Amino acid sequence: MKGIIETQRLILRPMQDSDLDTFLSLFSDPVAMRYFPSTKNEAAVREWMIRIKERLKEDGISFYSVVRKSDREIVGYCGLILQQDVDGTDEIEVGYGLLNKFWGNGYATEAADACIRYGFDVKGFNRIISLIRPQNSGSVNVALRNGLHFEKNVIRWELPHGVYIIQKDHYLS
Repeated sequence: MKGIIETQRLILRPMQDSDLDTFLSLFSDPVAMRYFPSTKNEAAVREWMIRIKERLKEDGISFYSVVRKSDREIVGYCGLILQQDVDGTDEIEVGYGLLNKFWGNGYATEAADACIRYGFDVKGFNRIISLIRPQNSGSVNVALRNGLHFEKNVIRWELPHGVYIIQKDHYLS
């Protein structure tokens, strides 16, 4: 299986229609989605996947399916995505979401780190952010482990979010 990004344990590859059931499990899980605006039904997940695929074609970056090398199971998604008008500025965000049965294994940290490295080394970005709900300590910890630091609070999707940032010149490739 060929991925866009690979780590020791993971392959990040473009989403496929056959991934729908996995992402429906993720986005319909109220525990996994507790920091998102809402859960999603099948139609909404299909629409999200279409938008993600379009972002890859239009922007050259997007979220990818994160596949565990050991058994080829999808553990979630991760990638870089253009977020428009974050407090007046367009930003590149590293984002991720994992099925809760895979939490606590370091997959989010590993995948996000690889995406940050890809963004700086391959795509030439100078700054990458992560938008995180303040109460989402798991995602805050992933950001901090990957060298991001808190910059400011903003309102996105009508909810408060912390903006965590990393600059290319502060990142050790």
